Parts: sequence; structure tokens; C-alpha cells
Amino acid sequence: MTVASNSNTISPLVDSFLSAPPDELEASYRRLLRAVWRNGDLTTLALPTVTALVPRMTQVDELRKAYLAELFGLLVQAEYPESGAVTSAVRAELGQYLRLWQSSTRQQPLHWALLYLLSHFPEERSRILAVATTLRLDEDDMSRLDRALDELDPDDPSIGRVFPYPAAYDSMFESEREVDRAWIRTLTPEQVAQQWHNDIAAVRAHAGAKSYYAIRHGMPQPVYPDDTPVREARPTDADDVAIYAPHTAALRCSRCQSKLTIRQGLAECSGCDAGFPISKGMLNVLTSVHDGKDHSDDFLFALSNIGTMAYFIDVYARPAFKRICGMNWDNEVSPQWEGDYIRQHLRPVEGTVLDLAAGGGLWTDTLANAVGAERVLALDLLPASLATLRDRRPDVPAVVGNARYLPFDDNSLGAVTCWDALQAFPEEAPYALAEVGRCLRPGGTFTLFTFVNSEDEIYHHFVRSHRFPKSHQDGLILFDRADLDRWLADAGLTVIDRSGPGLHYVITAQKPM
Repeated sequence: MTVASNSNTISPLVDSFLSAPPDELEASYRRLLRAVWRNGDLTTLALPTVTALVPRMTQVDELRKAYLAELFGLLVQAEYPESGAVTSAVRAELGQYLRLWQSSTRQQPLHWALLYLLSHFPEERSRILAVATTLRLDEDDMSRLDRALDELDPDDPSIGRVFPYPAAYDSMFESEREVDRAWIRTLTPEQVAQQWHNDIAAVRAHAGAKSYYAIRHGMPQPVYPDDTPVREARPTDADDVAIYAPHTAALRCSRCQSKLTIRQGLAECSGCDAGFPISKGMLNVLTSVHDGKDHSDDFLFALSNIGTMAYFIDVYARPAFKRICGMNWDNEVSPQWEGDYIRQHLRPVEGTVLDLAAGGGLWTDTLANAVGAERVLALDLLPASLATLRDRRPDVPAVVGNARYLPFDDNSLGAVTCWDALQAFPEEAPYALAEVGRCLRPGGTFTLFTFVNSEDEIYHHFVRSHRFPKSHQDGLILFDRADLDRWLADAGLTVIDRSGPGLHYVITAQKPM
């Protein structure tokens, strides 16, 4: 395509955006964006569009300035980690962006859009951070901006630990830092560089998602922890026979599905030679013992190296996931809202009430208060999280297990809750839902809270740009609503309630009588 034909193609789109009335502005912006940017990649029209629009930044109203800042950020990020012609054309007016940012307030969409755009110019780090300091950004925003503008030190790389923001991990214990350093030492220089780029893309994407919301819905609200569990969990010993007694009718061997006999420190299978260690009120069905001996000391050793995962999940990660994945920037879905939903819709029939993927026990506590601790059993893949749960609720037993193979009998559970967790194991989701359907008693309810993919290409891009060191290496992918509906139906469950705003998927389903 020639320069002249590029100009002929892009000029009407530019003119339409610049002159669109307020009620047509979003649509005209979308048409312009789709001409220059597709799913994170530039088209041949990107450079001429930037060349035409950068000089107009000072000539348009505040909202259009915010849209342009978002557009420029998307186009510059598309060239990352290189710095191409589009990046150079946008960066040429850095002084203009800084002046606009310095005169903005956080009540204005332009403030957030410029924060996103300016996070793309590490060569101008000192100038950008100087202005950011005068604006007194909150710790989380400043922390992301600082990382976005940082340069990789190959001799002492700091990678991972950027979600929800790097400063959240300043209080890590030295033992936790050594775990990170040990992991980094296993990586090749190329893998370190790739993870660094993934981290930068993630912190920029968070700023972009926040900007997106501000432009279209208003100022994002402050983020608050959903919970404040203990920093270091110290679960107590338990009378294993007594605490698991209400659940022995439901519990089954994870290898052969035969009944389990519980004694102190061990669960023994009646159908095979498997035995499963119990320690601190946690039954580990992932570790089978073949000689019938009490191996609780081995499990206790594993628990002594758990770190403080649940604390970081509940205080930092979980609220940020709701904001990013659910577009919950207004805090409409609060812990109070969630607790109320569970209390109102949980309708257990006879049998164990299972908290599936229970994490640190925030909602296990809600369940125990609603139906009685003696009815509740928690299951999670991570002993670290269950240690926090057991510290919080020593009257609720736990199982270290996999949601894909639930260690319960058919038609044995009175109710199941899987709350804000299914997205953590998306590949297993259809199997986990099938297992819920198998294990629920007829009439029992299943309450589920997770997230669905945005149909908006911009917001979907920001969510997808989150890549984490040991998961979601191809980007954070959530669920399609139709898939979740189909998996529930295939599991024999009937949805009887739907709720939740934005991209939240909150339902109650029931197994027919």
C-alpha cells in the first residue's frame, strides 16, 4: 500500500474520531483502533495514524486526549520489546504528555490513561518518575510504574512477583526470597529475559486495564484486602478420628474408591494397601503409603516448608484478580456481597458440605458459620493454603487433593462451594465440575464464582497480557460463558440462580432429585 493510499484510508477515520459527538465517540474510536491494531499487533496503518494524531493531542478535549493516550500505549506495546518507528513517533512528544499528566488529577480519565502510556518509555525513566513523585501516586501504581520503566540486570535478575504489584512483596521473608533465587538459578539467560518481558507486559497491562475502566466508567476505587489472615500459619494438632468422623461416609480412597478408615495420623484404605498421612488436621490423599506405617512425620516435614502463600493471596492477589478479571474497579463485588450470596443460596441436603479449592479458608469460615463446622470439609491442592485455613478454623478438617479426582463417594455430598478458584486450574475445570456432579446428593446445591472472558477486544487484551512464572505462560485465559454452562449441564446440574456484574460468573446449580 502506498503512502498516498494509507493517507486516504486513515484520514476519514481520524477525522471521524476528532469530530465525533459524545454519544458516537466510543464507536468512532473503535473503528480507528481496528484499522491500526488487531489483537495486539500493528497494521500498516499504525505509523501514519500516529503521525497524524500525535500533533493533535493538545487540540482535542480531555476525554479524547485520554482515548489517544490509550491508543498510543496499545500501539507502542505492540512493538515491545523492540523500539520501532511507532514508538519513536509517540515518544517524540513525551514532554507534552508529562505536562498534561502533571496538571491532571486522579478524578480525570486522562490521569490514568497517561499513567498507562508513560509506562512504556524506560529510556525516559528519570523524567517520568520525577513527575510521578510530585503526583503522589499510590504505592501500587508507583510500584508498577517503577518496574515498567526498569531495566533487566542479568547478573541479579528480579523476575516474577509483580502481580498485583511488586512492592506487595517487600515484606517477604529471607527464606521466601531464597526460594525465588533458587528458581531463577534454574533458568537460562533466554528464559530470564523472556520472564522479564512478561513481567513488564503484565504491569503495563494492569495500568491499561485501569485506564480502560476510567475512560468509560469513571474513577477506579481504592483496592482493599478481602481478608487479613495471619502472616505465618501455625495450625494445631487435632484428634483425627473425631474431626473426620462426620465425613467418613463420604471419604474414599483416591486410588481405588474404597472406604477409608481414619486413625490418628493415617487414613487406611479398605480395598488396597494405600494409606494417606494426616497431620495438623490435614489429610493428604495425594501421597499414598504402601507399607501401612504412620508417615505423618514426612507430611509434617513438607508442611514445615510452606511459606506464607495464603497471606499474599487473600491480602493482595485475590482483590486484584477481581478487579482485573471481573472488571471490579468499583468494588461492587465485595467480600460482604460474596458472603451474602453464599449464605442466601447455599441449600445443603444431608451430608458433608465441601469447600472445593478452599484456599486460606475465608469462605470456609462463612460455610462453617452458616451450617456448623462439623458439617464442613475443605479441599485444596496446596498444603500452604490449608495450613492457614486450619489456623483460622481448627474445628474444620481439610484434605490435600486434586479437584479433578475428588476423594468422595457418588451421591455423598450435601453441598459444594467453589468460590473464586476455578480460574486457577482452567484445564481441569470441566473434569472438576463433572466430579462435583458425581459427588453431590440429589437436591444438593453447587455455588460457583469465577470469571469469563471479556468480549471487548481491548479489555481482553489487557487481561490476556498477564503472564505468570509458573502458570498462564501464554497469557491469562478465563472461561467462555457458554463453556461453563455446557460443563455444568454435562455434569447433570441445573442452574437455578445467576448473579454477579461485569465479567463475574456467579451461579447456584442443583442436582435434580
